[in-house]
Amino acid sequence: MTDIFSLAVTRTQVISASGSSSLKVYSTTEADYPIVQTLEGAHKLGCHHLATSRDGRKLASVGFGGEVKVWSIGDDEKWAIEEGISVVEDKNKVGQLWAIALAENGRFLACTTHDGRIRVWDMIGDDNDVVEYETKGSFGMCLDVSVDGQFTASGHENGGIYIFANNSSRMTHSLPIKPVRSVAFSPGGKLLAAAGDSRIIALFDVLSGDQIGNLTGHGGWIMSLDWSDTGEYLLSGAFDGKTKVWSIDTRACVATHAETDKSLWSVKWLPKTGRTEHFAIGGANRSISFYREATGS
Repeated sequence: MTDIFSLAVTRTQVISASGSSSLKVYSTTEADYPIVQTLEGAHKLGCHHLATSRDGRKLASVGFGGEVKVWSIGDDEKWAIEEGISVVEDKNKVGQLWAIALAENGRFLACTTHDGRIRVWDMIGDDNDVVEYETKGSFGMCLDVSVDGQFTASGHENGGIYIFANNSSRMTHSLPIKPVRSVAFSPGGKLLAAAGDSRIIALFDVLSGDQIGNLTGHGGWIMSLDWSDTGEYLLSGAFDGKTKVWSIDTRACVATHAETDKSLWSVKWLPKTGRTEHFAIGGANRSISFYREATGS
């Protein structure tokens, strides 16, 4: 077993990526979260990023060899390589692709590159390559697409955050902070959360680009962010192994979990069912932990 580098969720599953060549799929409808599928040989050198479409029908995975694979889920709730789009590659510089994001219905796939570009593919058209966004040439460490598909945001090693309007392919804002390891749009698309080496979560107004708040309290680099379904809470995971739950209304931390002192690479809320919300975390402790709401149980 190796580090868990990335988690992705659907309404009924959690998918994990690691240094192993396989992807593992867990059921969230059963109390013990059993493995229900293993995608053997998905990436020979292991996988560092996963993304699911919001409708839960598409999955994209990026291997350490730079290849991106696109998967679709069948009526039997099993994943298989998408016919005709098995591997997406950056034809300009093979092996350069890093972070990924999928639009709500999985039609558009966005990827960052080591040299700061953002590539977007149309998964339906004959010529899959749609557009390329240029930044300032710094390693694109993270990426997100707003739920409504209007905006793409990327975070970079040089501390730059770039927001693009997808309908015009224009950069709307360039926002400098320290190296950025995670960006995440709120469910309503009005806010962008960004964090990384500064150990502070910055909140930006997407339309104006104004920084409207900071969430402080982490003692290590912040590696992963995720919004709850309602947008009431923000989840963060850090290099020091701590997970925090933040109230957006009060701009305060409402819970801290410190089950491990090893790095957390990925944190994800599970889709809300009933009155409670759950989340999952994965990292250098080589396991996935599941929590219920802010109680940490």
